[in-house]
Amino acid sequence: MNLSLALMLQLTILLPLLATLAIAATGQKPNLREAITISISLVVLYCVVNLYHALKAGASIAVSWWELIPGLEISFVVEPLGMLFALIASFLWLITTIYAIGYMRGHGEDNQTRFYLCFALAISAVMGLAFSANLFTLFVFYEVLTLSTYPLVTHAGTDKAKKGGRVYLGILLSTSIAFFLLAIILTWFVAGSLEFKSGGVFGPSVDTGLVGAILVLFVFGIGKAAIMPFHRWLPAAMVAPTPVSALLHAVAVVKAGVFTVLKICIFIFGLDLLPSLPTTEFLLYLASISVLLASIVAMRQDNLKARLAYSTVSQLGYITIGALLATSSGVIGSSMHIATHAFGKITLFFCAGAILVAAHKSKVSEMRGLGFTMPVTMAAFFIASLSIIGVPPAGGTWSKWFLLMGTMETGYWSIMMVLMLSSLLNIAYLLPIPYHAFFPGKEHSPTKAGLKEAPLPSLIALSITTLGCLLLFIYPQPFYELANAILTVPGVSHEQ
Repeated sequence: MNLSLALMLQLTILLPLLATLAIAATGQKPNLREAITISISLVVLYCVVNLYHALKAGASIAVSWWELIPGLEISFVVEPLGMLFALIASFLWLITTIYAIGYMRGHGEDNQTRFYLCFALAISAVMGLAFSANLFTLFVFYEVLTLSTYPLVTHAGTDKAKKGGRVYLGILLSTSIAFFLLAIILTWFVAGSLEFKSGGVFGPSVDTGLVGAILVLFVFGIGKAAIMPFHRWLPAAMVAPTPVSALLHAVAVVKAGVFTVLKICIFIFGLDLLPSLPTTEFLLYLASISVLLASIVAMRQDNLKARLAYSTVSQLGYITIGALLATSSGVIGSSMHIATHAFGKITLFFCAGAILVAAHKSKVSEMRGLGFTMPVTMAAFFIASLSIIGVPPAGGTWSKWFLLMGTMETGYWSIMMVLMLSSLLNIAYLLPIPYHAFFPGKEHSPTKAGLKEAPLPSLIALSITTLGCLLLFIYPQPFYELANAILTVPGVSHEQ
């Protein structure tokens, strides 16, 4: 049984990689190419779900591939936080592939084979990152994810796409090399280990000033977490096709960033050490400023994808705040927000793409009355907006509740007010869109053209993710249990 579980763990990483060869070989046969993509994503999801059940049953699953020098190796382990991320990414890869079939064909996109190939390569990187057993492995797959998504960002091949790609690659690579890599090297020299360990790797007599500086390097170096001022890559990447924006910039890339922040806070620094570091409070307030400013900027964007991009910058700040609070509620809230925000934001991007394909509109100011021709899409947009805002009956309610509890437990009342104000701003920049779509006013009479929704595959995909937003409110237990399991690992549990 252990052998089969170890094999499944490796297949989650290797199968998407092998899929790239099959996709390249069948590029001239679109139906076969897309059938292969869906089939591989189903097998990967099957493996991840089996690993999830094995983890729940108490199985210990670890694999080592290659040791560079003693203590520095490419190795993987199944633990609750990585499992939570892998479940989301593997499921949404399948759903986004279904969506992409409708979108890419409906929009008449070029280079579709390259699109699916790079998509699979990116998912392979995500799986390797999710199950990383140490910082070295995580860094390798973190960089592979950056490089594999660059062709997706520049997919259109226009000057605008190339410029967006340069910003994307420039910020993510420069922060990785200047800060992230330096933080890893310093951790190696100070702690003597890069392994993810319960309670962290730094000893009790460590210099908190030095470790505090390392924490700053990590937070700034993980550019994918999009903390201001290292956030501009995310809006720049919105030149990509909507399926790319949806999965890679609402789930895989940005969630890889905040997942990395969360994993490092828990398993490199430890929840007991974090509050005593002199830079933790500074980073908490920096993340809070990022949350607030990004929400304000989002309100001023007329381009729908740009508005959603700045909304993502704000929401990622929530997860970073939860990690830095270093409490049980903060960790649970951050972990659950990875899931609830993923379903909410991917649905909003799916809706934006559906509107572009069916109505050829990309500006918020052009969407009055759209609810009469695209009722399914705009209803989905409304439900997903509720999840991002954090109100019933959508899943974002629970993650934001735990994050607010974390600020109350630690006495950060100003940060609690920032989170509440940000949710009010979420209402201001999201809800008017579906409201005006269904209630356009007398000056915008409903069109008589009848229904004109996006292609059926895209409509099915956004309906599934919308249902996910609702189910995460009704039945959040699987993700809550995984989040709580992070704290029940010996040496991790912490109460403020």
